[in-house]
Amino acid sequence: MSDSALNPMPEAAQKLSGAQILIKLLERQGIKHIIGIPGGANLPMYDALTGSEIQHVLARHEQGAGFIAQGMARVSGEAQVCFASSGPGATNLVTAVADAHLDSIPLVAITGQVPQAMIGTDAFQEVDTFGMMLPITKHNWMVRSVEELIEVIPEAFRVALSGRPGPVSVDVPKDVQNQIFEISEWPEPGRADALPSFDEADIRRFADMVKAAKRPVLMVGGGVVAAGATEDALAFAERLDLPTVCSFMGLGVMPPEHPLYLGMLGMHGARCTNMILDECDLLIGMGVRFDDRATGKVEAFVPNAAILHVDIDESEIGKIKNPSLAIRACVGEVLCDLNQDDIRMQRPLWRQRVDQLKESHPLVLEGKDDIFRPYGLMTAVAEIVGDDANISTDVGQHQMWAAQAYPLRRPRQWLSSGGLGTMGFGMPAAIGAALQQPERPSVCFSGDGSFKMNMQELETAVELGLNMKVVLLNNGHLGLVRQQQELFYGERYNAVRYDRAPDFVMFAQAMGAEGIDLGQCENPREALEQALTSPGPCLINVPIEAAEMVFPMVPPGGANKDMIGGEC
Repeated sequence: MSDSALNPMPEAAQKLSGAQILIKLLERQGIKHIIGIPGGANLPMYDALTGSEIQHVLARHEQGAGFIAQGMARVSGEAQVCFASSGPGATNLVTAVADAHLDSIPLVAITGQVPQAMIGTDAFQEVDTFGMMLPITKHNWMVRSVEELIEVIPEAFRVALSGRPGPVSVDVPKDVQNQIFEISEWPEPGRADALPSFDEADIRRFADMVKAAKRPVLMVGGGVVAAGATEDALAFAERLDLPTVCSFMGLGVMPPEHPLYLGMLGMHGARCTNMILDECDLLIGMGVRFDDRATGKVEAFVPNAAILHVDIDESEIGKIKNPSLAIRACVGEVLCDLNQDDIRMQRPLWRQRVDQLKESHPLVLEGKDDIFRPYGLMTAVAEIVGDDANISTDVGQHQMWAAQAYPLRRPRQWLSSGGLGTMGFGMPAAIGAALQQPERPSVCFSGDGSFKMNMQELETAVELGLNMKVVLLNNGHLGLVRQQQELFYGERYNAVRYDRAPDFVMFAQAMGAEGIDLGQCENPREALEQALTSPGPCLINVPIEAAEMVFPMVPPGGANKDMIGGEC
């Protein structure tokens, strides 16, 4: 090997603007796409994108841009980038950043800002982006110089990816973007920190408590997905014969046909699932945060159980439920260590009891053979698109029907707004999934209310030629709000019915996409299959009855054992 190969020449010094340096730093991070919208305060960044290897995707709304970037991050596990200008551009981005924060999605939001000399003067399109982003990010920066920018961009990726993933925000004043700087040495790209170590004695205590339990249940959450620990979680459950529940964010970790699988717990979980949790003597929480939709009334959740909790985020330990033993670590590392033990267990009495409850109190999928009923539609779509498809949802009844009934069989297949519950999330997220993984079909289940929140992004999908489908469950209402008004507000329906029904098929066609109305098709099943398997964006309008309900359901503020509806 030559001396020149062993000692490569240093890069020649270059005089570049702050914006050009920012783009080159993103290239060095391996970023392939930036999703955003230009404006006066970030125009230098867009000028610097000219000739870059990074593809820019012009969203139709900054919130859509943030959700498209989220879709890419959710299916890949990699940090993704969205751009917005100052003022309304940044405020439009806030919801997508807050959504990423609650669901632990690595997102780098980069906004332009007015020049530093104008900050605090109420300049045109000036808002305190730093202050707005502070409570909804892992960390954020207001960059004061190019020298600082060179350090901040790699640091932003390091923070977004380290420990519990999440969003970060970088606000760059226009004068910093325009500042010329001579750079001769580039920093290393930002990478996730080394994982925290843990005490082997805790692992032994943990294992002993699992082995000693008579009625244990394993609860897996989004932390298992983020850690890439699905196989280890499955092996752990199988080795120690652990009935397993998934949180909303953990769906896909265990396939639905697995004999140990109990489904999703909580507000819209199966009766048997919540009843089994009520009887367990040990709950093993892996990468979960015990949110209220999972636990119901906290003091009544797993009342007879000791709790083991493993999570990468120390702030989640003991925040909702006090564990008997907690390990602050990556769940993947802990599971790998636990699986070094070759002991295999069987719990015949507990499994017998679990099977009894599953048989007597199953999840009732009413109308599963009718394509115009929610569970029937979910079943039909799954049969057509197969396990390869990425599935996103908006927020509402359709989201819960999908969480209950769609057969999710792999991690990162499920893209849905869990913590923030953001209507308008689904279609932009599906666009991001299709952009990141064009080899996989991308299917979004939406409701007519949610779809209207970001329907403009359908044009983005058309422009990109993505294989993305929207299955629109159209009941002419804000369905989940209507359901609550019927059940808990004396059927006093207020502000939940759309008096005017838009022609969604015509809208799709106006955007340049295909559109069909299943209610007008002679052979709906055949039309659905054709629409789902044809290339390119397509909207499939499916009329459903407004009276359809998501059952079972835990009443707001109630205990999980007090579920209503959904009986055999």
